[in-house]
Amino acid sequence: MAQPPWTLCHRQARDGRACLGALRHHACALLAAVLLCAAWPGRAQDLEASLGEQVLMVPSGGFTEPALEVTVYRPSGDGPFPVLVINHGRASGNAKLQPRYRPSLAAREFVQRGWAVVVPMRQGFSQSGGSEISAGCNVHSNGLQQARSVRRTLDWAASQPWADVARNVVLGQSHGGLTTLAYGTAPHPGTRLLVNFAGGLRQEGCTAWQQNLIRALGDYGAETQLPSLWFYGDNDSYFAPFIWRGAHERYIQAGGRAELVAFGTFGSDAHGLFGSRAGLPIWLPRLLAALDAAGLPTQVVQALPAAPDLPVPPGSGFAALTDLERVPLRTDRARAGYQAWLAAEPPKAFAIHPTQGSWASTSGGERPVARALAHCERFAKAPCRLYAVDDAVVWTTD
Repeated sequence: MAQPPWTLCHRQARDGRACLGALRHHACALLAAVLLCAAWPGRAQDLEASLGEQVLMVPSGGFTEPALEVTVYRPSGDGPFPVLVINHGRASGNAKLQPRYRPSLAAREFVQRGWAVVVPMRQGFSQSGGSEISAGCNVHSNGLQQARSVRRTLDWAASQPWADVARNVVLGQSHGGLTTLAYGTAPHPGTRLLVNFAGGLRQEGCTAWQQNLIRALGDYGAETQLPSLWFYGDNDSYFAPFIWRGAHERYIQAGGRAELVAFGTFGSDAHGLFGSRAGLPIWLPRLLAALDAAGLPTQVVQALPAAPDLPVPPGSGFAALTDLERVPLRTDRARAGYQAWLAAEPPKAFAIHPTQGSWASTSGGERPVARALAHCERFAKAPCRLYAVDDAVVWTTD
C-alpha cells in the first residue's frame, strides 16, 4: 500500500495454523489502514497521550446488541467536539483475532482541528462482543449489518458530554468504506458527510463477486440523502478501476450524491492511501474542502507533532535484506509475509520472536517500529526482536 500502515502478523500455533489468515499472496490481510493491538502484559499498553487516546466500551443493549470496543481520540478540554467516526477494514481469518484499529495518522489531523475521533470495532471484531455477521455472498446485506455497529456507536456517543453528535462525519476504509456507504441509508440525524476510502469487500469465493459489489455500492445511493466523497486509485490491489467506476456511476444514477476523487496510481498499492503519510497531501485537502462546505471546522487549533518512535538499532550485517534463507522464520507463509514486507514502502519494520516463530510487519503510518514489536508480542506473549527496519537488517545472534 504505498505502502499503507498495514500490519502483517502470524503466530505459529501448535496445530500449525496461522493466528490470522493469509492476505493475497500468502501474507496476513491488509487492514485498510493502521493496525495496532495491545501489547503482551510485559509491555505497558502504548496509548497516545498527546491524542487523548482511550479504549472504551459501548455497553451491550441485549442479546442482539453486544458490547463494542471503541477507541476514542480527543482534544484536551471538555468539549463538546464534533465527531469523526472511522470504520476499519477486515483482515482475512478470524475477526476476533483482528487487533484494535488505531488510525493515529488521521486522528492527529482531526484532533488538532478540534474533533473527537471515534473508532469502533464492529460486532465480532477484536474485543467487541458477539459474532461477526458476514451475510455470506450477499455483500449488500453485509454492509447493512456492519452499519448497525456504527449507528450504535453514534447513539452511545450522544450520551458522552465531550461529543457533539449533531455535527458528525462517518469515514471508512476498505470494508469500512462499504460499511460507511451502507450506513448512509439510515444515518444518525447529525451526520453531515460520508467518506469512502477504497470501499468494498473482496469475496473471491463468491460467483461474480465484482458485479455483486458494484450493485451493492451503487444501490445504496437510492436510499442515501447525504453527500459522499469517494477516494480510489488505479493500482488498488483489491478493487480494479472498473469496479469503483461502475459502482460510482450506479450510485449517481440511483440518486446518490457522490464526488469521486480518482487519484491515479499511488505507490505500490493505492488501497493504502488513507493510512500512508504520503497520502495526506492527496486526501486531506479534498476532505477539508468538503468539511468546510458543510460548515464544519477545518482550522488547526492546537498543533500536535507526531509521537516519536522507538529507537532503531544500527544495521548488523547479519544478512542482506533480500536474503530469505537467512531470515529466522519457520514457515512458507511467514517467508511470504517477509517478501510482501520487502515490497512495502518505508517507514516500515519487521519483528520476530526468536524461538516461537511469531512475527509482525508494519509499513507506513506512525511509529512503525513500536507497532511491529507490540503486534508480534501480542501473539508471542513474550518480547520480540526487530529483524529489519526500512532498508537495513538489524538482527543479531546474541
